[in-house]
Amino acid sequence: MIVKSYEVKKNILSYIKYNLFLLYGENFGLKKDIKNFIKLKIKESDNNLEILSLYENEIIDNDENFYNFIYSGSLFGNKKVIVIYDATDKIIEKINDVNEKYPENTFLILLAQILEKKSKLRIFFEKEKKTICIPCYLDNEKDLQLIAELEFKKENIKIAREAINILIQKSNSDRNNLRNEIEKIKSYSLNKKNIDVDEVKSLINFAGEYKSDLLINECLSGNITQYKKIISEQYLSAVNQILMLRILSNKVYCLLKIKEQENTSNNIDNLINTFKPPIFWKDKPIVKKQLSIWKLNDLKEIISNINNIELLCKKNPQISNSIFFNFFSDICVKANNFS
Repeated sequence: MIVKSYEVKKNILSYIKYNLFLLYGENFGLKKDIKNFIKLKIKESDNNLEILSLYENEIIDNDENFYNFIYSGSLFGNKKVIVIYDATDKIIEKINDVNEKYPENTFLILLAQILEKKSKLRIFFEKEKKTICIPCYLDNEKDLQLIAELEFKKENIKIAREAINILIQKSNSDRNNLRNEIEKIKSYSLNKKNIDVDEVKSLINFAGEYKSDLLINECLSGNITQYKKIISEQYLSAVNQILMLRILSNKVYCLLKIKEQENTSNNIDNLINTFKPPIFWKDKPIVKKQLSIWKLNDLKEIISNINNIELLCKKNPQISNSIFFNFFSDICVKANNFS
């Protein structure tokens, strides 16, 4: 069954009587929040809850090990939670097997990226009566504002609305990114309870000449010269690869959703202006250009490849920079050829 994300906290006791949860979508922070909330509520009934984590590829490579995790008793308590990352249609048969046997006191939480309506995994969790499907869309500005205000209120930190708006813009519509920036401010503040706008800009590197979103915009626009210039000036050392991939995913997903609506509207400007969450005014010409470059299937391919690249970077830290920048460079070259 389909459950809206905000309903989970309101009616959690109605949902944790079920064993299988699917959290999908581009909002990494929201998926993380819901996952942790479900685990917390299950743990309240069994303080010795056993928690295991698996990636989909581990299940595919060793399904016997996966079934042992499911059906063997917990070593620490009566209940067990198994979190499956990067879930796709590839494990639908195994999930169906688990659902049919419905092991008591074993909970599965599947985390997936964007799943299309025709996804077998999504359809299964939406239609089955004993499964919970929770779409995790990007946070809107109001959601992020509320999160920021509550976080600062807990620490008794006074901060201007303009500074909060800057944090929201930097978050790329993901509460996880927002909280990461807020943690920087908390660490900086210590006993200082009034933080001004300039301090916030400095702390989050907002005033930097080239920000991550600019690099990605140049990449998706096929501006090879500018793309290379940004890399040479800003990314000679360490780069937060996972964060950059999240930003790329959010931007491509935005293009994808607008592209899907093109057949129903001849006015691309109207689609951009009415898109939710709102696109910042300065980004609208860039988005329009990128829409003219990329085809729907090519955008879907990028979304699909992001998961694989993230996994490769995590598994091969010694060469992760090469994997990461080769992926971005390939996108930039392709965009340049299309334009």
